[in-house]
Amino acid sequence: MDLRQLEHFVTVAAEQSFTRAARRLNIVQSGLSASIRTLEDELGAPLLLRTTRRVDLTATGRAFLAEARRVLSAADEARQVVAQMTGLQRGTLSIGIIPGLAPLIDIPELLGRFRDAHSCVEIRLISGGSLLLIDGVCTGELDLAFTQFVGRTPPGTKAWMLACEPLVAVCAPGHALAGRHDVTLGDLVAETFVELRRDWGTRQLIDQVFSESRLNRRIGFEVNDPTMQLDLVAHGLGVALVPKAVICGHSMTQAGKQLGVAELAGPEICWELAAVFAQDEAQQPVGAVTRTFLEFLRATVTLLDESEVGDSDMAMAG
Repeated sequence: MDLRQLEHFVTVAAEQSFTRAARRLNIVQSGLSASIRTLEDELGAPLLLRTTRRVDLTATGRAFLAEARRVLSAADEARQVVAQMTGLQRGTLSIGIIPGLAPLIDIPELLGRFRDAHSCVEIRLISGGSLLLIDGVCTGELDLAFTQFVGRTPPGTKAWMLACEPLVAVCAPGHALAGRHDVTLGDLVAETFVELRRDWGTRQLIDQVFSESRLNRRIGFEVNDPTMQLDLVAHGLGVALVPKAVICGHSMTQAGKQLGVAELAGPEICWELAAVFAQDEAQQPVGAVTRTFLEFLRATVTLLDESEVGDSDMAMAG
């Protein structure tokens, strides 16, 4: 008895006709009849009642049909597992990240542990702004992105929240704001801002907060590198709003300059870090490699929320 014979039997039972079953299986009718007879001989019992008009199941055939379907279903599931594992072994994992994540999540350590468990997976890492990375997930260029953004996730994607950090104001150490704990957005209006470009989620969040507060600010410098942003601030060229955890990990800039920090008065402005990935129509992650990495991520990192993130109502928390 083999899977081919079981498939032949199940198809004949479904069609109640050797002619239709042979057509559906794309084999000659004589070959199908011979396959069923061999199966019956091996089992030592008739499975089908053959008449000139139709084919019916015997009592034994009805009992055997349920088991045959179960075996074929199990075989199909086994094939899928093998296919997924084969795809995983030969797969590539393309991940996008925004710079400055080290205080929140150790990406090198995370990827190193994943590589140890799945040595055959090729890992690609791309750094960039939030909009660029989310577009990469939407187009399929990236399997997943560790990023921050404002607004709802695009159609066909999902996001898991990994961190929610309050924004703080940074300035030169001798600045009048340094060390304060009650700075308002109005206090910052007169300052010159050192900002990231508009495709960065942090920039979008800050623009939104000032717009909703009906306040205008002056942007004197616009850069594409958070390290450069902090270096400019440390040299007294302006102020910036950055996630608190990020600045705690950079009390001294690359240029060796100290930074002054000021905490904002409430309500707290929440900066969200999320893992963003594509999902299919069944709302499942796309691709065996991505699914495996997300399972690894869930087991490794504490998730704040696996539901949609980035709702504008979540940008400011009381």
